[in-house]
Amino acid sequence: MINRLKQDLQKLANPKKAKILAKFFKTGKGEYGEGDIFLGIKVPEQRKIAKKYPDLALGDIKALLESKIHEYRLTSLFILIEKYKKADAKDKKIIVDFYLKNTGNINNWDLVDSSAPYILGDYLLEKNRLILYGLAKSDNLWEKRIAILSTFAFIRNNDFDDAFNISEILLYDSHALIHKAVGWMLREIGNRNHKKEEEFLNKHYKEMPRTALRYAIEKFDNKKRKFYLKK
Repeated sequence: MINRLKQDLQKLANPKKAKILAKFFKTGKGEYGEGDIFLGIKVPEQRKIAKKYPDLALGDIKALLESKIHEYRLTSLFILIEKYKKADAKDKKIIVDFYLKNTGNINNWDLVDSSAPYILGDYLLEKNRLILYGLAKSDNLWEKRIAILSTFAFIRNNDFDDAFNISEILLYDSHALIHKAVGWMLREIGNRNHKKEEEFLNKHYKEMPRTALRYAIEKFDNKKRKFYLKK
């Protein structure tokens, strides 16, 4: 089954688009996506292929996640999400444990953003969330992004406390991808409760990274944006 899946993806390979994606996802030496290989396949096409393989075993998903080929990893995560949605409580835990054991291969921002809220975040909606605080304090860029992106599941349920707490942990992180993720989650909170977002910003806007701040206030009116950008 895994070989058929790989063949399906290889048939859609687009070398011209692959070069564009390799540049976009920073695969050069010393960049965050160093070593990532792209086939050049659009995300909707990967989702379509993923739906053909709902019964792919976790062992095969692990093999795909361990590949250098980006589309293999992303497609495997789409399959994992579908398996999670259909799983009972016992199997959901197995999938979440699998996800956490393989964070080392969920190693680009689109892989994190496409999976963390829908697997780990969803699983923790009614559970203890201490695991996210451990991830937020990790030395691994992608585990930190998983921590903040997982809170998107809570934010959608108007539950903001963990998003704010983890944002505070990550607020002064050195990496722009974390700044962007924090700002994005703050903006999502503001979409649902503008007052709560502003309370947080009023405490932190003078010191927080400009990238995070700009993301957070993106939907503010011009007057408020100017206010927050003045330091």
